[in-house]
Amino acid sequence: MRSLPRLITAMITPFKEDLSIDYDGAQKLAQTLVHEGSEGLVISGTTGESPALSIHEKMELFRVVKEAVGDTGFVIAGTGTNATADCLKITEGASKAGVDAVMVVVPYYNKPNAEGVYQHFKAAAGVTELPMILYNVPGRTGINMLPETVARLSLIPNIVAIKEACGSMDQVSAIRNIVPDDFHIYSGDDSLTLPMLALGGHGVISVASHLVAPQIKEMITAYLAGEVEKASAIHYRLFDLFRAMFITANPIPVKRALGLLARPAGGLRLPLVESTAVETEIIKNAMIRVGLL
Repeated sequence: MRSLPRLITAMITPFKEDLSIDYDGAQKLAQTLVHEGSEGLVISGTTGESPALSIHEKMELFRVVKEAVGDTGFVIAGTGTNATADCLKITEGASKAGVDAVMVVVPYYNKPNAEGVYQHFKAAAGVTELPMILYNVPGRTGINMLPETVARLSLIPNIVAIKEACGSMDQVSAIRNIVPDDFHIYSGDDSLTLPMLALGGHGVISVASHLVAPQIKEMITAYLAGEVEKASAIHYRLFDLFRAMFITANPIPVKRALGLLARPAGGLRLPLVESTAVETEIIKNAMIRVGLL
């Protein structure tokens, strides 16, 4: 198994004017992101508007993005849904599409208990030999996957990491304390990447890396080399941009930012709508401060 990269971009899904998927744009964007320093890409995750994509569209995205980046980037398919049967179907399909790993979100809306969450992930891991990344994002799913559940799941051989977006450093510490040393913890929030590295995190599954991947990569590299002051300086320089990418529901801000840079992005599928004038001004100002505009 290829080692998991440290800087992964949760890639948007570009749309055409009619809101059909711009597959050519997705390929070009994926190649650009890898060229700029993203070592891996999550396709059809939250940032990719996965709830608004059909299973067929997801499969085609997995295929075309992997075709575009080949072995130059680690392609991770977002295969999670709130229906376990559909999750298994998408995970099996992603395996056939040739991706390098899958990422599965805690099932949303249903609000399963801890045993239900465990069984959901266990079932998904059982239909693929690919490495699997768990994804905990309580703000989206309505429930928080407990560290004890993560520890149980970490004993399944192909469950190798978690994207933790709970926002609690205590929870990150609790997970690190009870999972195997080779189980990786990723930050799911750009602004928490540096603090999580200090707690034994492996890296970040990032939104802001659509815009500042070289700087984020430099921050991670500096921290791992013991250059904490340098890493901190980069963190503070990028902090306003990190926050601007979450002033409203992701991926609304990053799609607006990419549009301002004339990169493949397009609109948003309902129920998401474009950023307001006030939000757009905040995004622009954050981009200006880091030299993007």
